[in-house]
Amino acid sequence: MDPFGLYIHVPFCASRCGYCDFNTYTPGELGGDLTSDYLVALEKELEMAAVQVDREAETVFIGGGTPSLLGAEGLGRVLSKVRDTFGLAPGAEVTTESNPESTSPEYFAGLLDAGFTRLSLGMQSASPGVLAVLERAHTPGRAFDAAREAIAAGFEHVNLDMIYGTPTEEDADVALTLERALETGVDHISAYSLIVEDGTRMARKVSKGLLPAPDEDVLARRYEMISSTLEAEGFEWYEVSNWAKPGGECQHNRIYWVDGNWWGAGPGAHSHLGNERFYNVKNPRTYIKAVGEGELPIKEREQLTEADRHTERIMLGLRLREGMPASWLAPAAEPVAARSIERGLLERAGDRLRVTKAGRLLADGIITDLLVAEDTAQNTAR
Repeated sequence: MDPFGLYIHVPFCASRCGYCDFNTYTPGELGGDLTSDYLVALEKELEMAAVQVDREAETVFIGGGTPSLLGAEGLGRVLSKVRDTFGLAPGAEVTTESNPESTSPEYFAGLLDAGFTRLSLGMQSASPGVLAVLERAHTPGRAFDAAREAIAAGFEHVNLDMIYGTPTEEDADVALTLERALETGVDHISAYSLIVEDGTRMARKVSKGLLPAPDEDVLARRYEMISSTLEAEGFEWYEVSNWAKPGGECQHNRIYWVDGNWWGAGPGAHSHLGNERFYNVKNPRTYIKAVGEGELPIKEREQLTEADRHTERIMLGLRLREGMPASWLAPAAEPVAARSIERGLLERAGDRLRVTKAGRLLADGIITDLLVAEDTAQNTAR
């Protein structure tokens, strides 16, 4: 049976970072604090969702936004409702994201008491200049202090999120961030290249020439630097943007990558069950109103065809260390795969196809080439 997890979206932030296009809202944007009404609505959605899906959650991931704004008590309340509705499978992984500035030793102790097993902290960078360009609210050292506090409290699995390729960033900034992160003793680091999303303050600055756009060659060099540094310290890459010490891999995210099933609760949360994908209304006030009227707050549903599922399996499978079964490729894509093997970007490992270290930098392009070859052959045959 495919794995099943719960994603819970907390849509609140104290302030909005200039690069962020997530479904998040400040109190000023909402016209007040909706935390209490949100929690009531979320509990009702979980009750209704559990009727639709009669399965225990093998993973729970509370993301945002800034879940830590709910405090340990609020997050514990959410997890208690998950237990009462879906239930937790034995050994379930339970994660929450947290902004370092809204954490403390007492907060981490409260999360442990509530049953959380894993933390993900937004680090982004150790450089004050980089954080200023990203418009991050936390101070450079707080993420590292928070990671140490979480480990001291008893958390075995702690992740630090890193962003690289920010305009004005230097190699020395990346090296310092990695050094400081490794000193904390965390067992997982995620590193994402900066994407300038349309509609963000950063995008407007780039379009006006106030900031340079990220440089692809620089991004590639930084990725290689991050990968080499982490792997030399005993971290293993298991997805293109994620490294972990053995046993520290995020099981919830693996559900996404292996085409598993999950229910997304909260404003704007996305779900995937079998051949159906759907997502909730985005605005918290609209979400609260819909749930209050006894309705699941689903905005739109999509039935996935077998072709859709095939495309997603390849898109996700080739980003994983173990790759994917070579048999998933249609015959039309096999010559494209062979050329990538010749170029040292793909390799065969038994009956599986996976990206090499050089191929990781070009994974998205490799996947696109394979899928285009398949689509072209299908269109020609029609």
